[in-house]
Amino acid sequence: MSPTITAFAKSPDGGKGLARDMRVRWALEEIGQPYDVRLVTFPELKQPEHRARHPFGQIPTFEDNGLTLFESGSIILHLAETHKGLLPQNADARARAISWMFASVSTVEPPILELQTARFAEGDKPWTPERLPLIFDRIRQRLGELATHLGDADWLDDAFSAGDLMMVHVLLRVAPSGLLNEFPTLLAYTTRAQSRPAYQRAFAAQLAVATAQYSPT
Repeated sequence: MSPTITAFAKSPDGGKGLARDMRVRWALEEIGQPYDVRLVTFPELKQPEHRARHPFGQIPTFEDNGLTLFESGSIILHLAETHKGLLPQNADARARAISWMFASVSTVEPPILELQTARFAEGDKPWTPERLPLIFDRIRQRLGELATHLGDADWLDDAFSAGDLMMVHVLLRVAPSGLLNEFPTLLAYTTRAQSRPAYQRAFAAQLAVATAQYSPT
């Protein structure tokens, strides 16, 4: 049987590939693993059946042969450790790739999520206009540091890895703000990753769900 992941039945991004199931879809496509998708509505996310898979009532989750995982990073690390194609064979390079996986969600993503919260959840608050420039500065700092490390290399550490997969998806979440355009190196990096056939297949699969859900009846 194929593994099953969960995804939004109606994603807030309207099919732009920003929901976190995209990361898992992409990883599964990179390793050539077929998978099934269980679509869940927002009310279903908070029901006991889904909370048994994800204690915090979010997506994605991953189920395979009795194993249930949540958190995209954990799922991708599991896939990378059990299949070829997402982590280098060399032990040191493998460890570095895993470090980049952690860096993507622990160092680069937090200020990006803060921006999304400030804009969409707290946009009507009186402190938001003063807070936004500070958040933009924090994001620019992280993007600048990442761009400096990347330099003129194609990937973060020699060959493409799960570290790049996670980092690119994090960067794509800030792209709508226009900040990514300030860093041509990172813009080229994300474009290079998006040209990978595995990414394109994953994006098409997520977009198909959104197209079906948002199409007028």
